[in-house]
Amino acid sequence: MRTEAHDLRHHGDAEVRDDGAALTDLAVNVRDDTPPPWLREHIAASLTSLAAYPDGREARAAVAGRHGVDPSRVLLTAGAAEAFVLLARAVRARRPVVVHPQFTEPEAALRDAGHEVRRVLLRPEDGFRLDPAAVPEDADLVVVGNPTNPTSVLHPARLLAELARPGRTLVVDEAFMDAVPGEREALAGRTDVPGLVVLRSLTKTWGLAGLRIGYVLAAPETIADLERAQPLWPVSTPALAAAGACMTPRALAEAEAAARTIAVDRAHLLAGLGEFEEVTAVPAAEGPFVLIRVEGAAKLRAHLRDLGFAVRRGDTFPGLDADWLRLAVRDRATTGRLLQALDRALVLTGR
Repeated sequence: MRTEAHDLRHHGDAEVRDDGAALTDLAVNVRDDTPPPWLREHIAASLTSLAAYPDGREARAAVAGRHGVDPSRVLLTAGAAEAFVLLARAVRARRPVVVHPQFTEPEAALRDAGHEVRRVLLRPEDGFRLDPAAVPEDADLVVVGNPTNPTSVLHPARLLAELARPGRTLVVDEAFMDAVPGEREALAGRTDVPGLVVLRSLTKTWGLAGLRIGYVLAAPETIADLERAQPLWPVSTPALAAAGACMTPRALAEAEAAARTIAVDRAHLLAGLGEFEEVTAVPAAEGPFVLIRVEGAAKLRAHLRDLGFAVRRGDTFPGLDADWLRLAVRDRATTGRLLQALDRALVLTGR
């Protein structure tokens, strides 16, 4: 499959800012009604410290404590996207592999850094489930998402761990893991998997996409390599304040409650989609979004936009074509309106 067939730099936010239309946003996977008031207030309180250079030690310790690791195994980043750029620049890989369909920024960052990237394409007929044997044995850098964007498939941690090899860096993008009840299948905090690098984002669950905050968990020597590739003071004081606040017991309990609500709302969405014979949804969805396949999805997406809903096109993801769409999970009332709009849009497309 040709690389140029997919726009690796296209992201969901483009679906809601193309023409300024007032749209219900199902294209971006940021949780509704976030950040919560207590988090906004905590971030606002940090503004009195803007005259001083950012000091990330407290936030780094908070992240380390949350995952039960030493702070030397933590690197704070300006969102997970920065972490992908750092990995592409700092990890000495000769045969990198990206498992698709998944978030396209890792491959884009690797290519921008001069790497020749090979792809492993998971198949819809297999439910986009991971087969470790499909990853080339000589790969010295492997990138995989869990749960994977856009398929919403949650891969078993034991299968991911099987990808570890001496001399291989295994990067697991867990940007949406805190939206999974109990964070089952998480590898964050594991120190027994050689070469493991776990990426986390705080932008999705907490509504901080505009603040840019995430972190990397890895062996101290890997963290040191990545840190050397960072500019000075890469994470702002407000972002550091947010990171510390999101590690507290109160925040973790709120995230867990939100994950359980998302699971219920996702089941409602999948049940509604199941009423349309024209629509096939990836059934094993575990993230805050679902992937659907429908013939003529490009026209359907345009009609949904006219009806007030922005959804994410799927054809920019390697392994998917123009018949795929991604839908963010929202509350039952929003889903009800979406299903009505979907019914109308299908009629407009002649289905």
